[in-house]
Amino acid sequence: MTPAAVFSVLFALLGVTLLLNLWYLRRTAPRELRPASTPRLSVLIPARNEADNLRRLVPSLLAQDYPDFEVIVHDDGSEDATWEVLSAVGDRRLRAFRGSGPPSGWVGKVHALYSARREATGELLLFLDADVALKHPAVLSRLVAHFERLPQPAALTGITHLKGGGQLVVSLVPLVILSLLPIPLAARLRSKRMSALNGQCWMIARGDYDRLEPHLNHRDEVLEDIRIGRYLKQSGVAPVMADLQDLVEVWMYRSVPDAWRGFRKNVYLFMGGSWWSFLPLHVLYLALFFVPPLVSPWFVAAWYGLKLLSDRFVRCPVAVTAATPVSLLLGAALQLDSALAHWSGRVKWKGRSVGRAALQPPSAAAGRTRRNPA
Repeated sequence: MTPAAVFSVLFALLGVTLLLNLWYLRRTAPRELRPASTPRLSVLIPARNEADNLRRLVPSLLAQDYPDFEVIVHDDGSEDATWEVLSAVGDRRLRAFRGSGPPSGWVGKVHALYSARREATGELLLFLDADVALKHPAVLSRLVAHFERLPQPAALTGITHLKGGGQLVVSLVPLVILSLLPIPLAARLRSKRMSALNGQCWMIARGDYDRLEPHLNHRDEVLEDIRIGRYLKQSGVAPVMADLQDLVEVWMYRSVPDAWRGFRKNVYLFMGGSWWSFLPLHVLYLALFFVPPLVSPWFVAAWYGLKLLSDRFVRCPVAVTAATPVSLLLGAALQLDSALAHWSGRVKWKGRSVGRAALQPPSAAAGRTRRNPA
């Protein structure tokens, strides 16, 4: 085959996968349904230096019309006003616990969620990142209604509405997911690699969680959601992706530099976390980015077409789509920077070292003080 034919086939496969995913996600999006039952729901949130985000998230949670839920926040040794924000909430549905940081062998977010689960009393568990906000008062009801209609056992997760800055970088995430992962097949095929779990928002039955204890079994994982998604599927609990953009928004980063620092800790691990897995994928990315325009200008249009479909689905500004070459170039540079940062052991996030070099053998427990700010 000629280079033009090879690239044509590749772009056709990417395009078909993306269109199939968009059709499936729109067809299966959570409808305006009420749950058939209202089991007690525990909303579990990790928080480290999240004062600004919690000022947005907590009110959106406490405004929910779901009749029986609790909100549990584990403050992971914050150095900002996180604890003050939580302490000022006068609602008994919210309980907060203040930790001094994870024990050795644990990643902070994973330990915070595991600790929050130990305080939860709900029959259903909803894990949310602190930079999330719920878009209207019926969100919890619609999430429970959608979850109870899934073939059980299952975990509900999905694509959220990405807000905030750094869209030139952030917009690459849905592009990768929507063009590479055939979502309709992910829950049906047995391969654990054909799974996706978005750690920003996911729900699971308490019984399934307690049986598998995914956070305990992935205590040292920076990319815990990817690993947990595969672990759940391998254990018979299939993660099911849904379009949650009308329900959940996520304010990930304020700017491109902020997004760069955030993704630096993840990208290398997403690409395998070793030089022998990273280098071939990095070279493949560079080849797909640089070579096709040299073969034919039509491949520039192909890149724009894929990015346009993805950006419109996740509601990115038109200006972000117009800057597609810039986004792709930033993606290549970010991959290399992430790899170099991990190789040199200089990856940090929120004042802590990140990566396996920063982890020690696990200890029994983390010290924490407990207080109910309500």
